[in-house]
Amino acid sequence: MERRWIVLGLLFLGVVVSYMDRGNLSIAAVPIMKEFGLTPAQMGLLLSSFFWTYATFQVPGGALLDKFGIRKLYAGAFLVWCLASAAIGWARTFEEVLALRLVLGMGEAIAPLASMSFIKQNFDEREQGLPTAIYVAGLTMGPALGALIGSSLIEWLGWRAMFIVTGLGGCLWVVPWWLLAPQGGTAVVSKVEGSLLDFLKAPVAWGLSLSVFFYSYFWYFVLTWVPAYLMQAHGFPNLKMGVTMALPLGGMALVNLAGGAWADRVLKGAAEPLALRRRFVCVGFGLASILMGLVWVEKGGPVLWVLLASLMGVGIGAGNYWAMSQAAVPRALVGRALGFQNMVAQLAGALAPLATGYLLGDGQDYSVAILVAGACPLVAIGALLLFVRSGRRTDPI
Repeated sequence: MERRWIVLGLLFLGVVVSYMDRGNLSIAAVPIMKEFGLTPAQMGLLLSSFFWTYATFQVPGGALLDKFGIRKLYAGAFLVWCLASAAIGWARTFEEVLALRLVLGMGEAIAPLASMSFIKQNFDEREQGLPTAIYVAGLTMGPALGALIGSSLIEWLGWRAMFIVTGLGGCLWVVPWWLLAPQGGTAVVSKVEGSLLDFLKAPVAWGLSLSVFFYSYFWYFVLTWVPAYLMQAHGFPNLKMGVTMALPLGGMALVNLAGGAWADRVLKGAAEPLALRRRFVCVGFGLASILMGLVWVEKGGPVLWVLLASLMGVGIGAGNYWAMSQAAVPRALVGRALGFQNMVAQLAGALAPLATGYLLGDGQDYSVAILVAGACPLVAIGALLLFVRSGRRTDPI
């Protein structure tokens, strides 16, 4: 097997661990709220805090990757976030959890940039769909495994043990990464002053930034508040909640891989890869809006089927979305440009749990929050159709 595919496999596993660690707080939200006496607004603040540092370090992290490469930087960041996640198991106050979530966000900021930079530099544009889909599958398998493993650990050992076991266990990934990861910079740093600003002035950058914001609001609502929604609105116990989260996320991962491979196959004879990937994304995001159907699902109703339809729809679009983003980014700016785009995504990640906490109110009514999140993929489609068009790149890839 080519080494690039082995490294890609490690990147997949890395993002699985990343999403398990960031998602643990969502899985443990209800018992933590009870133990610390937190309101929904306070819980929303904790869920949001991760994204403050995660967003802040995207562009600086991208610049460091462009210059120094991914091996040492990713290994160090990985250890930082795993240990921060484990330490939450020993936290005794709201403030301690908040501080550790900020450290967690800082450490995890490198993960998506390293992954997308590696794919950009090692796979041709017309074959980036499957590699990107493999990376994006980690974004869904992480929460899926986290829901199953986390809910089981909470059931058997309590929420504190869940953080300790998953956090310390993740550190093992660093060993094969250190042995196999490439060294050196991920890109040739652009010598043109203000070149990132020039890219951000292009209409395609506006479309990608707007679409990723609204797509991410939807995604992070699902990851941060849907576990609590299942327990509070439908009365699911921990294990049933874990299974109900894991099945749609696992289905999303499988559809995502199929969608990326299918798009790559179609692209072999396509004149405009950007336009074709955009079609896949629009179809997938349109199906994602099915999430709004949860508003009309009564307690004991088919909540699993609504989540399956919505998240498998996202699976069609997610991998192709990030492959499309890479296709629109100049090679010399891959770390910084994708870092900026991911920073925008994390601003939505910070907003979604915070806004949801306030939208729930004391009555913990999820209806408005679900409608807002479900409408966001439709807004993302509008941004892509308006700004991301054939021939609107800023320079050759």
